[in-house]
Amino acid sequence: MVTFTINGEQRSVSAEEDTPLLWVLRDHLQLTGTKFGCGIAQCGACTVHLDGKPVRSCSVPLSALEGRSVDTIESLRNNQQLSVVQQAWLETDVAQCGYCQSGQIMSATALLAENPSPSDEEITQAMNGHVCRCGTYPRIRKAIHLAAERLAQEVKA
Repeated sequence: MVTFTINGEQRSVSAEEDTPLLWVLRDHLQLTGTKFGCGIAQCGACTVHLDGKPVRSCSVPLSALEGRSVDTIESLRNNQQLSVVQQAWLETDVAQCGYCQSGQIMSATALLAENPSPSDEEITQAMNGHVCRCGTYPRIRKAIHLAAERLAQEVKA
């Protein structure tokens, strides 16, 4: 039995210790926003935050979660409202198929938490390793800049 915090709620999960976090989320906790992409931590579709840092959930075993905090795409909604990053994604029409987008959004959210005004190069570096088969990379960059602008406006208000 491993106990950890998931989206602000303490939970205990009983599964094999080597069960990847991705499958704990999807199969044990019914949090299906995190997607399976490649299973080898190369595509980014399964990105979540572990103690505030983006990680590929397909490569994190359940045994590594004891006492830690995990946030998934489901955690970004606040009072049933989309996060600033999610709203920017919609406004810039980032998603085509949408499959990789939860992982992309989680990495973008982590980037903006650390760097509220990233350059194009910093965005490229933070999003490196995310595969979007639809090729929406220019719209992803635009959405991150839009979210950064909106977050800066919130700080001023």
